[in-house]
Amino acid sequence: MSQILIVEDERKIARFVELELKHEGYQVFLADDGKAGLDFILNQKPDLVVLDVMLPSMNGIEICKTVREQGITVPIIMLTAKDDVMDKVEGLDNGADDYMTKPFAIEELLARIRVALKHKDSHETAQKNPCLQHGNLIVDLDKYTVKYKEDLIALTKKEFDLLAFLLKNKNKAISRDAILNEVWNYDYVGETNVVDVYVRYIRQKIDDQYHDKILQTVRGVGYIIKDE
Repeated sequence: MSQILIVEDERKIARFVELELKHEGYQVFLADDGKAGLDFILNQKPDLVVLDVMLPSMNGIEICKTVREQGITVPIIMLTAKDDVMDKVEGLDNGADDYMTKPFAIEELLARIRVALKHKDSHETAQKNPCLQHGNLIVDLDKYTVKYKEDLIALTKKEFDLLAFLLKNKNKAISRDAILNEVWNYDYVGETNVVDVYVRYIRQKIDDQYHDKILQTVRGVGYIIKDE
């Protein structure tokens, strides 16, 4: 059962959200003061925080910033009565994962909570399982190493990132544009065939060397690593 902390000084809003979350099966805790909310986050480490911006003793932006400085990655959804772009930017810049403006539809808040918790679970799973494997190929995301059986394969950073991205999306055909955006970032400026060039580098080091066709071309789309 996921534990959710609501830091909100407007009692009616806090109580309404609490009842809805409990109805959805969450364990809910309340704090109506900024410092109390921060203490709870630091000491109890809930699974998610619904955090108001305007609070007594310490505002939501300060809480969010402090939490992130402590290295705590709990998902934070910020609430505010202000429909101001700069307020949203400030909250997100200080580590908030999402942002909602009052008044809000409870169904939308619940949906955003589900998404945030799903992302949290995916991230924790990745941390617990830092190795990606495909047959005899093992990619260690923590150590930044690639092995085929017991052989250590020397890849450049871009080659490693490209291989890891395709492995994370195994059994999906990934377009060249998607690979460019992920591995070379959106601001990449250069030859559009760079993906093909790096796929060839990887094939020379792995596919050709071990006679194992790992990276497959999907005509008119891009590339895929798939289970046979």
